[in-house]
Amino acid sequence: MDTLLTAEVAANSPRFRRKSSTFVDAIHDLPERLDMAPAQLYSTESGRLFHAGRIVIVTVGLPARGKTHISVALARYLRWLGVKTRAFHLGDYRRATVGPGKDVPDDYFFVNASATSVLLRQRILKKCREDIYHFLNLENGQVAIYDAVNPLSAGRQALAKEFAKHDVQTLFIESACDDERIIRENVRSVKISSPDYIGWDSDEAVKHYLARISAKIPHFETMEELDLNYVKMTNAGERLKINNCSFGYLAHRIVFYLLNLHIKSRQTYFVRAGVSSEQDSYKTDAHLSEQGEDYAKKMSDRLIGYREEERQALVNRGGSDAALKPLTIWTSTRRRTVETSHFLQRRGYKVRQRSQMSQLNPGVCEKMSERAIRREFPDEVAKHEADPYHHRYPRAEACAALFPRDEIVEIIPASYNNEAKRIHIPDLPEEIVPDSPEDIKIPVPPSGGVTPLPGIGTPQEPLDEQSMERYALGASK
Repeated sequence: MDTLLTAEVAANSPRFRRKSSTFVDAIHDLPERLDMAPAQLYSTESGRLFHAGRIVIVTVGLPARGKTHISVALARYLRWLGVKTRAFHLGDYRRATVGPGKDVPDDYFFVNASATSVLLRQRILKKCREDIYHFLNLENGQVAIYDAVNPLSAGRQALAKEFAKHDVQTLFIESACDDERIIRENVRSVKISSPDYIGWDSDEAVKHYLARISAKIPHFETMEELDLNYVKMTNAGERLKINNCSFGYLAHRIVFYLLNLHIKSRQTYFVRAGVSSEQDSYKTDAHLSEQGEDYAKKMSDRLIGYREEERQALVNRGGSDAALKPLTIWTSTRRRTVETSHFLQRRGYKVRQRSQMSQLNPGVCEKMSERAIRREFPDEVAKHEADPYHHRYPRAEACAALFPRDEIVEIIPASYNNEAKRIHIPDLPEEIVPDSPEDIKIPVPPSGGVTPLPGIGTPQEPLDEQSMERYALGASK
């Protein structure tokens, strides 16, 4: 029954629809409608929460410190809460102002820039600020995220005073880093994924980006202003410093989220559970069948082998010969998912059971095929396709019911570099490989590296050999 929530439905549902003309992550561009997110907890007629004022979140930090990733993550989280939020990335305004295929003057990123570069900066800043005020004043926006370096204390003080004149609160979020390993990892990620370096030689891109960072370091002033609200994150969440002058409801929710956010590069693997002895029964919660046990073993062997292949490929390209990052296995509390993880657990991998990952109760649709559900419950199917997040079939659970399950599990892709790979598990019998759900009209991506499916953020374009090599380690964050 859960296959009715297909990618096509998600892409075309009025509450789900998002697009991105820059093919970044569906956050950088403006949504077609003023809905927040498909999974918001609640919303008001005005689009604003009655117990929270308007806020501008201002990012602070040198390049390659994860500011854009934090901005994108916060935008998604606040929209999910029902807060009308929009991120304003100064880099996007710079690229839009200069135009495609063109570049800024050589001294644009330097403090002692020429008059031409200064005027260009001011024009870009003016347009960005105008859009922020338009969103807050004329579109019932509640949180605007201003994503830029903002290196000087005097400039931050001026920003806070300017927004205060318009009855807008400011919250500064600084992402600082003194760990060279994290910086190198971020630079490597940015130089292969940022729109600024499309078509660049990788070595030249790294050299240019490091020069941009070096130009700002001597003039950068870290957050120490006692009269401003700010959160200072150091080394991707290793330490947090909070200066609370007048935090309200939303600011406290934002701080809570930042306490649980990381910006280090990680890889996430998704696998299906093995086949159970009563595959179609939700209530039985059956054990794995013999075929399911065989699948679990082959899947475990393939995953372990694949991780070692990736590590060796990195070494062959001149990367570090360090040990693989620890792998933690998450399963639901259902028997077949727990038993699928047993082979990995026996090899020393840590396994955590998380109830919020458990299958939704299908209610009266248990043991029914999708075709039978469409035949027996056409009205319910229509409601589901109109709002797949909130709708529930008779006596079933809705996706919205996931929220009360103890806590939220959120997997956030990199701000620019969203990549998916399918890893083939060899020698599986055809009868246990699931068919594609009925009525899906979008193509299933082939094995190997692909970009996300069209309509959800990034166009579907198979990666060439060179790109595959560069993306070999993926970049889920």
